[in-house]
Amino acid sequence: MCRVYQVLARWDSEAGVWVAESEDVPGLVAEAESPNALAGKLRVLIPELLGLNGALEGDSEAVEFVVCYHHEENVVAVLKQAGIPERL
Repeated sequence: MCRVYQVLARWDSEAGVWVAESEDVPGLVAEAESPNALAGKLRVLIPELLGLNGALEGDSEAVEFVVCYHHEENVVAVLKQAGIPERL
């Protein structure tokens, strides 16, 4: 049975990118402008890091991961950034 690695991706509104980290994959920190671009990076980085950390049994072991995307906005900050007063 294949282990499923958990990855958390959070939106960094200041940088305008998704940032992914995982307690299951030591050393994993990746960023990209879109969820699809981030997933593409993770498909390469996760097996590489697991191999370097000695967590894979062989080169042909399947690696499965799940990414939870978390996007939170502060509406007041967004309004200010757009030049809209807080109270209409």
